[in-house]
Amino acid sequence: MPQALSSAKTRAALRTSARVSLQMLLVLLMTAVALWLLGWMWSVIWPLVVALLITTLTWPPVRYLRMYGWPAALAASLVTVVFLLVAAGIVVLIVVPVAAQSGELADKVVDGIQQLRSWAAGPPLRIGDDQVTSAFDAAVARIQGSVGSIVSATVTGVGTVVNGLVTTVLALFLMFFFLKDGARFLPWLERQLPGRLATDVPIVAARAWDTLGAFVRSQAFVGLLDAVFIGLGLWIVGVPLVLPLAVLTFVSAFVPIVGALFAGFIAVLIALVTNGWTDALIVLAIIVVVQQLEGNVFQPIVQSRGLGLHAAVVLLAVTLGGSLAGIVGSLLAVPVAALVAVLWNYLREQLSDPVETARAPEEPEPESAPEPA
Repeated sequence: MPQALSSAKTRAALRTSARVSLQMLLVLLMTAVALWLLGWMWSVIWPLVVALLITTLTWPPVRYLRMYGWPAALAASLVTVVFLLVAAGIVVLIVVPVAAQSGELADKVVDGIQQLRSWAAGPPLRIGDDQVTSAFDAAVARIQGSVGSIVSATVTGVGTVVNGLVTTVLALFLMFFFLKDGARFLPWLERQLPGRLATDVPIVAARAWDTLGAFVRSQAFVGLLDAVFIGLGLWIVGVPLVLPLAVLTFVSAFVPIVGALFAGFIAVLIALVTNGWTDALIVLAIIVVVQQLEGNVFQPIVQSRGLGLHAAVVLLAVTLGGSLAGIVGSLLAVPVAALVAVLWNYLREQLSDPVETARAPEEPEPESAPEPA
């Protein structure tokens, strides 16, 4: 015989489900409000994020100097100047060799275009010069018809460059102040917060700082692996500008997806215009293999060990961040996921009941033997 449902238990289950659903809706609403506030203040938050990420790289030498009695301002100034010199050196290392061979590269590009036209004119495409000319005229007409769109896009691009420069300068100033006064931040924060927050927030902030440092170090390590393997492959194939291309590969590793595509495109293009189709295809194969190993093996393993995240979580976070916010989302997806994990682990520690270890029953003391008479 089937048992009848209990009306009291059913009403209790419905009340519990309704209460949990209402709480979840409130949490989602507050999350949406927080995300809206982040978007509204993004012009300030983005330089702050960049400064924090750079500070994680430059803080160890400042800490080393502080240990040997250097004043905070002097140590921060020295490390900031050295960081600027290294960044400028990386730019020069890329720009100067390229500029020195720009004439030769331009001639090679023209030759490559001529070879492409010759290949297109042959079988199986058999595209004649008249078709190429008509396609070129159509492209020119389309460009002339969309001058307004091009001008607006150019203005937008100039504004983006200006915003990038402002963000860079602001991030550098923030980095200097973080290096100078960062050691006093947690004690100051502890004095400002009331009650339980004075204990919880500094602990979470310290763990978050360690997590950000692990993320930046892992990104640098993965970028170094990419630069070494791709640079070695370019050197074996005999592609010129190996060192600038390796440096470009390392720098672009900090911009997920688009950075790797851009560096790979430049390497393949230089191989094409200098060495021909065969070497260009070989370089393309090398880059694809290295990028697949980096994206599916090296990066998930290194980041999962450094951040305490499973490799699958890292891959899913990068995919979700890229789909939601493009390049910036891909860049911030892994550290955000790691910070969420830090917060969740701390909350779980605080909300968990303390584990009481079962006390072993005390053994009765052995009766002392009667003393001999």
